[in-house]
Amino acid sequence: MQAEDMEVPIINNLNDNGDRQRPKGKDVFKDQQKESESSMESPNLEFEYGDTDTLTAELSELYSYTEEPEFALNRDYFEEDFRSHAKGRRWIELAAEEQRAYVMRLLDALEVTDRDKRLKVARAILYLAQGVFDECDTEVDVLHWSRHNVFLLYDMGIFTALLELLSMEIDNNQACSSAVRKPAISLADSTELRVLLSIMYLMVETIRVQTEDDRPEWTAARETFKNELGSPMYNGEPFALLLFTMVTKFCSMNAPHFPMKKVLLLLWKTVLFTLGGFEELQEMKVRGRERLHLPPLPEDSIKVVRAMRAASPPASAMELIEQQQQQKRGRRSRRPLVKQDSLDTYNERDPFKNDDARDEEEDPEDTDSGIEGEVDPLDRDVIIQPPPPPPPLRPPTERVNFPKGLPWAPKVREKDIEHFLETSRNKFIGFTLGSDTETLVGLPRPIHESVKTLKQHKYVSIAEVQIKKEEELQQCPLTLGEEDVEETPAEMLYLGMLPNLSQYVIALLKLLLAAAPTSKAKTDSINILADVLPEEMPITVLQSMKLGIDVNRHKEIIVKAISALLLLLLKHLKLNHIYQFEIVSQHLVFANCIPLILKFFNQNIMSYISAKNSICVLDFPHCVVHEMPELTAESLEAGDSNQFCWRNLFSCINLLRILNKLTKWKHSRTMMLVVFKSAPILKRALKVKQAMMQLYVLKLLKIQTKYLGRQWRKSNMKTMSAIYQKVRHRLNDDWAYGNDIDARPWDFQAEECALRESIENFNSRRYDKNRNGDFAPVDNCLQSVLGQRVDLPEDFHYSYEMWLEREVFSQPIQWEGLLQDP
Repeated sequence: MQAEDMEVPIINNLNDNGDRQRPKGKDVFKDQQKESESSMESPNLEFEYGDTDTLTAELSELYSYTEEPEFALNRDYFEEDFRSHAKGRRWIELAAEEQRAYVMRLLDALEVTDRDKRLKVARAILYLAQGVFDECDTEVDVLHWSRHNVFLLYDMGIFTALLELLSMEIDNNQACSSAVRKPAISLADSTELRVLLSIMYLMVETIRVQTEDDRPEWTAARETFKNELGSPMYNGEPFALLLFTMVTKFCSMNAPHFPMKKVLLLLWKTVLFTLGGFEELQEMKVRGRERLHLPPLPEDSIKVVRAMRAASPPASAMELIEQQQQQKRGRRSRRPLVKQDSLDTYNERDPFKNDDARDEEEDPEDTDSGIEGEVDPLDRDVIIQPPPPPPPLRPPTERVNFPKGLPWAPKVREKDIEHFLETSRNKFIGFTLGSDTETLVGLPRPIHESVKTLKQHKYVSIAEVQIKKEEELQQCPLTLGEEDVEETPAEMLYLGMLPNLSQYVIALLKLLLAAAPTSKAKTDSINILADVLPEEMPITVLQSMKLGIDVNRHKEIIVKAISALLLLLLKHLKLNHIYQFEIVSQHLVFANCIPLILKFFNQNIMSYISAKNSICVLDFPHCVVHEMPELTAESLEAGDSNQFCWRNLFSCINLLRILNKLTKWKHSRTMMLVVFKSAPILKRALKVKQAMMQLYVLKLLKIQTKYLGRQWRKSNMKTMSAIYQKVRHRLNDDWAYGNDIDARPWDFQAEECALRESIENFNSRRYDKNRNGDFAPVDNCLQSVLGQRVDLPEDFHYSYEMWLEREVFSQPIQWEGLLQDP
């Protein structure tokens, strides 16, 4: 698998403007009118970002709607076996010891050689994990018994037994070869794998989630399970690596029957459980800074983002054209965007703005360039209102360093202070003092004040400390000795992933590409629908509609799992060691992750976020507790009543955060955003009125603003104002004007090669055990050398005599040569 495989399908849909090809003439007008209406009416989205959705939603997404008949199958196999054991009683009526005895019986039955019998037992175990729903009256009861049964199953050692069965299924070459030869793969080809993965997912997800009424033994079991999953207890490697192996095997077309959605969901939840979620990550960051004796973080970023308000999107071209036409007819109209908040506060009329000015690079749809913000002067007093004071995020005593009204404390890097002093010394003295930031002799008083202000806001990141320490270890390997590496779950996962890291990254991006809504179906693309397509294709319109919804939902869940998994890996590895993060980032960049994410956003993002690809009555556990109403085409079209689709908004935010992680402080990658014409694509994403999503879009626009030209900045003053208000300030960052554009040539290869060299030196020093062979002390004592234990292969004693004849007796030894003086 080569990274080049992905290049053509990702980039070929972007035309010269970085946009999709659009129909001409009236169709354009209709499209613009639709987008105009949607942006005018787009409401604030009451969305709270977190590690996952609700437990019910996460469990329901495990099953496709095509699998619905299998719920009854699981129940039947369980009851068939349980009836002979319980003599007319129900599962929920049994005492704890009786339940344990029955689970032990199931565990023994899992070890039979007959494949069909094993599958029946596995289905009975799955029914227990699903909460014996036939004996429950409400969804709450189902979740209660599911939780009780899952902890029981874990306590009885079911997970280890399932893991052995899963390894057998992965290595089942007969199933793989028959699946490769099949022209069309369906649900039936992955039955055993789906049952095993479903039980394991239910166990991982249920045990991962903490509740207030957890028993003490459950809390202890959670910690034990978490440590087991994260440590190399399963076949000498963490459990997540087995799942990564399934992903690469599927993408190399060697096992097209693997149920990839279930594998990805289980992989994501395993990494989330073992490494920790975003709030745990924040706590680890705080502890890490304390350990390195760094000052505390200026604020809790999770709380700041949650307190942010969404801003109104920039007006589209259609809204402004309509407004101008109404003014010409003599009607004074109030725009529907009058009650705008922070985005429009500073929307003052620019006397230098030319109505006809159009940036050549601007997207035809985003033609709010010349006329954005042009309002009737009589209306200005209505629109320009002072912004309401923001709610205090911290007690007043803690907000000493906060600029009034801005959510983030400014940050300054040591490098920025050095650059400022170098420029000042050249100007006033005529020479520089290198990296000395203390000596201010000969500099005027205002420069002293500036340096003082910069130092007040100086921020040293954990990454900077790690890079500095790594440089010292590279320079003095003998003096500083071996580094003491803490065996964290992230460290163990990275160590296991390192040999095949590029394959894992490319496989995940191939799946993301196949599941992206903007992807065209191609003959050579991966078939990710193996675990959603039924054996018999639909014959009625209703069945086709249901399958269409199921397929779209299936793709959305895959995007959600991959985006969350990649973000978690990047964040945890960055905290563990910056160079671990950098190698994953570099593999992502080389595998075309940046254009892939831009291609993902090159669609009507409002439609994607408000998509209704779900059928509530078929979601688990609703479908196993309530009577199934008759489905009609109208009810399927109506969908649910939710304002937005949680998983799609979650995926969008994750992908934007990944893009931020890849491009932050990387000049060559920022220039890739400019080259791929990302500005109009990202600007359209601002139409989603959700504060967190807007923040990450604005961050991406900020880093490339200085390269987009003066005309773009003039035409997008609302966006510039929003960046100023919502994104953290770097005190001497000239992002808004581009007067001092970095004069370095855009040499992508040179930057990436220098980074790769640092990464390889780090990996070689920390993980290559043979690296320091030249420096190892030599043992000159004959007795100790001959007394060393040498590990020989098990079958060596069979061929020992042949070895002796070949290596010793048949070789002429000139003993006198030892006596001669060399």
